[in-house]
Amino acid sequence: MIKQIYHRHKGRFGYRRITLVMKEKGIIINHKTVMKLMKVLGLKSIIRVRKYQSYRGEQGSIAPNVLERNFQADRPNSKWATDVTEFNVSGNKLYLSPIIDLYNGEIISYDLSERPVFAQVVNMLKKGLRKIRNTENLILHSDQGWQYQMKAYQILLKEKGIIQSMSRKGNCLDNAVIENFFGTLKSEMFYTKKFGTIDELKKEIKEYINYYNHDRIRLNLKGKSPVMYRTLSSNNIV
Repeated sequence: MIKQIYHRHKGRFGYRRITLVMKEKGIIINHKTVMKLMKVLGLKSIIRVRKYQSYRGEQGSIAPNVLERNFQADRPNSKWATDVTEFNVSGNKLYLSPIIDLYNGEIISYDLSERPVFAQVVNMLKKGLRKIRNTENLILHSDQGWQYQMKAYQILLKEKGIIQSMSRKGNCLDNAVIENFFGTLKSEMFYTKKFGTIDELKKEIKEYINYYNHDRIRLNLKGKSPVMYRTLSSNNIV
């Protein structure tokens, strides 16, 4: 069963997550035992070590840092964060622009583009807004990227009653949750295989985000995936 769980998640689960999955299946086993058995089986999870170097930057002039690193949310769709990350496949670029819900780490919407264009951010935002009814007082946090300083972007947020929040200049820790997602995505998917084309990468990113939302359990969500946690919490089960 350990091997089955390990391979189903493509080596992304370590002994703690595998222990949780086994308990969900009704098998009570100590996590130390799972760790020892994984060593015997030669199974090792993908380990990501990422350190951030940051300084206390100046307050953004475009929008204040409303979030102020308070990444906790007591309900879904009350605090969102966004950013853009870049991938390189044989000299060709691909840009991913997602929105993450700080309540459960769920990717609400995303857009893929082969060029860093403003339309990508607008498309991502509109996809996310179609999923919720009430956007009044929703906080949407980003860094000080040029996309988020565009007047059209700010008008769109204002029309929906969304509060814009921005990191301080040069301070990636102010948007640590989305940065951590990018690190996880790249270490568990992008760096684990070689991609021949951008289309291959697009397909893999779509599959991974679906996996991340629905199947990848998180220790800080009581061993549930983001979607499972949201669903159960709405029914007052977790």
